[in-house]
Amino acid sequence: MACEAERRPLGVFECQLCALSAPYSYVGQKPPDTRSVVLLEESYVLKDPFTADRNKFLVLGSRCSVCSRLVCVGPECSLFYSKRFCLPCVRENIDAFPREIQRDVEKRKMPAKMPCSKPRSPT
Repeated sequence: MACEAERRPLGVFECQLCALSAPYSYVGQKPPDTRSVVLLEESYVLKDPFTADRNKFLVLGSRCSVCSRLVCVGPECSLFYSKRFCLPCVRENIDAFPREIQRDVEKRKMPAKMPCSKPRSPT
């Protein structure tokens, strides 16, 4: 019975930029069943479905430190530079980032789905 409850997800993580969705089993910085792992941000975590090792997990994403959007860790949606930033916030504040990050962001493409929290302005 304990194993069944252990596998039950807490909810479904959904990236607000690309709409990636996956069930998550933990939210925080210290995933369960790990001894010395401490994540640098509060993250949505899924137990790795590809291994029987209870210590393995996948980080799905976290909240943007500027706008609080829920974003996945995919390179088209966010980046981690001491904190998690969604790419729209990075682009709006690009001058606040080091030149190396600016070059990296220039190479990335925008996600297919735009965030629903900011309507597009008519052109």
